[in-house]
Amino acid sequence: MIYQISSGQGPAECELAVAKFADYIVRNYEGTKILSTSKGYYSGTFRSVQIETDADLSRFIGSILWICKSPYRPSHGRKNWFLGFSACTQTELSEFDEKQIRFESIKSRGKGGQNINKVETGIRATYIPTGETVVCMEERTQLLNKHRAVEMLRTRLDRYNAESAEKDKDYAWRRHTQLKRGEPVATFEGIRFALID
Repeated sequence: MIYQISSGQGPAECELAVAKFADYIVRNYEGTKILSTSKGYYSGTFRSVQIETDADLSRFIGSILWICKSPYRPSHGRKNWFLGFSACTQTELSEFDEKQIRFESIKSRGKGGQNINKVETGIRATYIPTGETVVCMEERTQLLNKHRAVEMLRTRLDRYNAESAEKDKDYAWRRHTQLKRGEPVATFEGIRFALID
């Protein structure tokens, strides 16, 4: 599962809380990997972090409160800093597999001389995992039309993967900016970031 830790539009203290919470998760849940980070204002802090883990972290989904005096502004009166934790949607990207194409021969229209309407040089190709279909009949031979169909399907799948990745990125950014402060599902305290039960 992929999760996002976010400081929202919060100040540098919230960005430090993101770094501390990411470290807490990595230390306490074996096999957790950091996938990506967005750097914060100070070194070692993050505006957001995406992690991947097999652990069930659903208990942390929502707002998380860190109670601590600001390490950056000692005279600041505020001690409550919020960060958000959410599950990410992650579209599974498809890897193109030429063996998953079903080909059908069809009669061509266009160039081909005397073979037009006599020999089936055209190709209808369907990529079975997505149901995407293309028709190629521009080339003079079935083999060339088959090669062209494969490239067209490959290009369409690449475009689909790129669009899906962009949608996931956009969703993650919207989650980053929609941090709800208050009603924490978990509270941490002090510079050592200790979980309060």
